[in-house]
Amino acid sequence: MKFLENPPRFLFFTGKGGVGKTSIACATAIQLAEAGKQVLLVSTDPASNVGQVFGINIGNNITVIPAVKNLAALEIDPQAAAQLYRDKIVGPVRGLLPEAVVKGIEEQLSGACTTEIAAFDEFTALLIDSSLTAAYDHIVFDTAPTGHTIRLLQLPGAWSGFLEEGKGDASCLGPLAGLEKQREQYKAAVDALANANRTRLILVARAQQSTLREVARTHEELASIGLKAAIFSD
Repeated sequence: MKFLENPPRFLFFTGKGGVGKTSIACATAIQLAEAGKQVLLVSTDPASNVGQVFGINIGNNITVIPAVKNLAALEIDPQAAAQLYRDKIVGPVRGLLPEAVVKGIEEQLSGACTTEIAAFDEFTALLIDSSLTAAYDHIVFDTAPTGHTIRLLQLPGAWSGFLEEGKGDASCLGPLAGLEKQREQYKAAVDALANANRTRLILVARAQQSTLREVARTHEELASIGLKAAIFSD
């Protein structure tokens, strides 16, 4: 498998639903673990079935896989992430601001895009040098279907424009202070994604002409946001 030649620390598997992303991501994680590497397998797919592959419940906490030495897994739960994100934003002002103002902030953070932002918040924490991931040689990501993944990866650019120009929908992004605090983390994560020495993105597809054309378009979209070193797998 070409994508496993001199693998970088971060490996991403993405593509349309049903093309085998999870199977390939799990097989890759197992192969790296059996080679003696400490591996963390992460699913960012809201419909994750990584736990089913290994026959255990994983959820939103790093969980050791008993059947595979050196392997642990994590399934990012968007709803749980959104609640943690809301608590992080609202917690510091609760009791300091009038209840009506706090309630207004909570309503601002109740939308679907806040859930995406929160999921990205957890996702980026895995891409920066931190105690959370220091023990792992490789982090393998089984991502959501392509469209969702691209939206996720485009978010930091949208936030930067919002913060710098004061444009956008505040009810979607939430209080600016919350995003400002995370700006450096987001920048470090995007830098890691764009660095071919640290990250490899594998586009998984079936060997069908229409599917391959779509994957080629995906490759162009990813390149436009800085991810140019993508590899095709079928």
